[in-house]
Amino acid sequence: MCGVFGVYGHPEAAKLTYLGLHALQHRGQESAGVVSSDGGRLYARRAMGLVHDAFSSEDLRGLPGALAIGHVRYSTAGGSFLKNAQPLAVDYSRGSIAVAHNGNLTNAEELRDLLEARGSIFQSNSDTEVIIHLLAMSKQKALEDRIADALTEVKGSYSLVFLSEQALVAVRDPNAIRPLVLGKLPGSAFPNVVASEPVAFDLIDAEVVREVLPGEMIVIDKNGLHSSSPLPPGPRRSCVFEYVYFARPDSKISGATVYEVRKNLGRILAEEQPADCDIVVPVPDSGVAAAMGFAERAGVPFELGLTRSPYVGRTFIEPEQSIRHFGVRLKLNTVGDTLRGKRVALIDDTIVRGTTSRKIVKLVRNAGAKEVHMRISSPPFRWPCYYGIDTPTRGELVASSHTTEEIGRHITADSLGYLSIDGMVDAVTRSPGFDGKRGEFCHACFSGEYSIDITAPSKSRQLPLLLV
Repeated sequence: MCGVFGVYGHPEAAKLTYLGLHALQHRGQESAGVVSSDGGRLYARRAMGLVHDAFSSEDLRGLPGALAIGHVRYSTAGGSFLKNAQPLAVDYSRGSIAVAHNGNLTNAEELRDLLEARGSIFQSNSDTEVIIHLLAMSKQKALEDRIADALTEVKGSYSLVFLSEQALVAVRDPNAIRPLVLGKLPGSAFPNVVASEPVAFDLIDAEVVREVLPGEMIVIDKNGLHSSSPLPPGPRRSCVFEYVYFARPDSKISGATVYEVRKNLGRILAEEQPADCDIVVPVPDSGVAAAMGFAERAGVPFELGLTRSPYVGRTFIEPEQSIRHFGVRLKLNTVGDTLRGKRVALIDDTIVRGTTSRKIVKLVRNAGAKEVHMRISSPPFRWPCYYGIDTPTRGELVASSHTTEEIGRHITADSLGYLSIDGMVDAVTRSPGFDGKRGEFCHACFSGEYSIDITAPSKSRQLPLLLV
């Protein structure tokens, strides 16, 4: 996952983008970048690490102009290196262009081979650079036509923001897999900000206008905003994992508040996978809302038996497995008096590899818990995501090759239970304000039902994960 942000027509565009990226920090912690325009040229700043570390006041003063786009990244295609940090900015025959991308192109390697055979020289190994090369090679004249021409060649998921010297362009893929929302700054005559999630608007007092539609292109320039649909919309397949894990709980997606959805996940989990327990304890912060819903429906006290250090990021999205291992003890500690002698229902949102869950269960048990019953507020994560989640092979997914009982023994829990796919979808569709439809989700990581053709390594060639 990554986060993108863009603003048009504000004298402190780079500073607003910095604030927007700060609100989207949960979507990527490897690198951050901002590109601005003063109407005549582009200015760029990209750095590894968190947003507040990547930009000083002096850096922001060096990004002048009333237009800007920004990006926070964790890698799904291309390694964790500065050369892959975004927004990517280049000069080409028609001027300058920058792009920030949330998603993953499923045919990027195929296109890269074709472009290199034609003489293209790539500066990074990010799939996003493929879009830049296709745009530069287009024979169309107008910027929006060149972008549309390039995107007709790519497959996969993308929420994109482009910046030229005088225009901001936002595009969402025809299946709307990744989120993208449109907003309006106070005093603006037309919508002029875009972001991956509406929480990015709160810090800058912008109001949410609407979601960018499947296959829609929005161009914001001196003539205002105009919308077109150069990419015929396909069946909507918004990523359900946004509700389960990635989005901030105070965000809204398709009208539903993520926090309320997560409480619903917990309520339905308590119905489907009850636990004979004395207390319900969340794995913070990812399991808190679901644990509240579980405790409410089960009629069992909700307790904070685990505490989380506020200075440690999200271990799921750290690029190195070694950091994930170290991060568990650095991140969590137990409240011994709360757990001692209790039968604990331990609630988390996912089990991906199983290593983190095993360590957490042992922490709780070592703190004196009598029993530990693990409950997961999503289905078993069995299939790799090729649309923007960092799980490239089935071999990294413990549920792809092991039963629930085997996983339960591996993580040393007294019992383990997952939410069903139907229960997960019900939790979203029954939430107040949801304005979508039941069949509009991508849940390929749980079901194996892929919405877009994949030109990635065959799933059948990937080795199973061994429990040790």
